[in-house]
Amino acid sequence: MHVLLLKEPREEASGPDPYLKELASHGHKATLIPVLSFKFVSLNTLADKLFQPEKHGGLIFTSPRAVEAVKMCLDAEKRKEEWNKSLRDQWNTKPIYVVGKATAALGEDTNIPPFLFPCGSIKREVLPTALREKGVPLETLTVYQTSEHPDLERNLNNFFTEQGTPACVAFFSPSGVKFCLELILRLSGDQRTQIKFAAIGPTTRDAMAAEGLCVSCTAEKPTAEHLAAEISKALM
Repeated sequence: MHVLLLKEPREEASGPDPYLKELASHGHKATLIPVLSFKFVSLNTLADKLFQPEKHGGLIFTSPRAVEAVKMCLDAEKRKEEWNKSLRDQWNTKPIYVVGKATAALGEDTNIPPFLFPCGSIKREVLPTALREKGVPLETLTVYQTSEHPDLERNLNNFFTEQGTPACVAFFSPSGVKFCLELILRLSGDQRTQIKFAAIGPTTRDAMAAEGLCVSCTAEKPTAEHLAAEISKALM
């Protein structure tokens, strides 16, 4: 069966995108269509903050784009020798958190400088609110802006014209729901009831449900293996 994945292809030197590979192992043909476009901003400000580790208690990342922004700053920074000589080691003595259970540990010690939180323009307020409630100081900095991919409508039109209505459509973010759900429902027409809708995780699932969509399955963990397994069950 044909599965439409609303995500950007992941560049893997070892082979195809893992979601395509995993779904193929379950006997499904999948197509990737990127939904989002990103523009990096405030990188000079971010670089300045990265070169002042003494002013921050650590780093928090909730997206790969934020990690990429930091990498861009360090790759382009003229003070690379200074970074390699001492600043990298200073940051390595501080906690660096990513989305997951580890973020709960931030509430254990509030006698610290603010954590630096590079984020996107449409970040959710769940994490900042939770940390403020725990008394954890946080300094947010928007380092990328998210918008609709410029080729989204054309790519979706081409897909439905050439492939027809897919058996399953998988969303990977609330932004993806916002930017393309209406178009997908319009293109699928009377066949929309035949589509199984899948979510990469609970946040995306909630965004889909808020739009009145019946979510057929949600990945237990946000991995290719877990999503493919859930989609295969839904399509049985």
